[in-house]
Amino acid sequence: MPAVTADTLTLPRLPGLPQTTTAWRPVREVVRAHRFLEGEGFQVRRPFPGVDLPDADPFLLLDHMGAVEYGPGEAKGAPWHPHRGFETVTYMIDGALEHRDSAGGGGLITDGGTQWMTAGAGVLHSELPPQDVVARGGLFHGVQLWVNLPRAAKWTPPRYQDIGPRDTTLLSSGDGGALVRVIAGDVAGFRGPGATRTPITYLHATLSPGARLDLPWPEDFTAMAYALNGRGSVGGGHRPLEEGQLAVFGRGEALTARADTEWDVLLLGGLPLNEPVARYGPFVMNTRAEIIQAIEDFQAGRLGRTQVPHLTPADEELS
Repeated sequence: MPAVTADTLTLPRLPGLPQTTTAWRPVREVVRAHRFLEGEGFQVRRPFPGVDLPDADPFLLLDHMGAVEYGPGEAKGAPWHPHRGFETVTYMIDGALEHRDSAGGGGLITDGGTQWMTAGAGVLHSELPPQDVVARGGLFHGVQLWVNLPRAAKWTPPRYQDIGPRDTTLLSSGDGGALVRVIAGDVAGFRGPGATRTPITYLHATLSPGARLDLPWPEDFTAMAYALNGRGSVGGGHRPLEEGQLAVFGRGEALTARADTEWDVLLLGGLPLNEPVARYGPFVMNTRAEIIQAIEDFQAGRLGRTQVPHLTPADEELS
């Protein structure tokens, strides 16, 4: 699992937290991801939807793609399809995925890179393996997260952020046994490159066997942990968590995780929107009438005609 690697001894370290007085978040629920077929027939593991919406808010969906070793001619993707009303965050751990949009933009997402698409008022896009990957096969492993947009931002023009592997903020745990990649949000004053319209924190941590990771976490944020591989334990009660399982945390001021094996974990949470959600396939709005409008707009060809600017982490952060 290459993603982004580094010598943890050379990285900034997360501050230590008092073990006895810190209000560690307990684990309220552990769910196992279900398997689905998407796009042209590639398999994903989806831990949510599957938990109560208030526990996941402001997130809508998490798809774990792979890890799978494709043979020649086997790699598949998701051809042209619409979105409206939310953001898709595609994080490639191994392999490559090529993005194209209805305005003619796009790019290649590869080992450790993230493509952040704000669909907003509507866009068409495709996500396909590059032709050379289709021809020769190879390892493919990635994650797509859907982040809901607040009502006031659902009609914003589509836009993109291309976050390269070298843009990700890298940190070390206090014991030096965990590498933390901050894709978005703030962790102990260290900010990730993703510019968010909905306040969230999104991390990928790799823990060595026996390593412990302690993270301060905003008390008004939701919090979840998803195991990409390996096994360990999370929360104040040291709840076991293994590959393909999602832990939902309760209230508190900090998260803790300890690895039993080499362990890759996504840690994510955000400020709940607490708004009504109406969803149908690739459209997520606030009312049924808005969903009907989205379908009609798509059928009439009114989606995907907006010129879409591309952002990099050097661009000014969204207000």
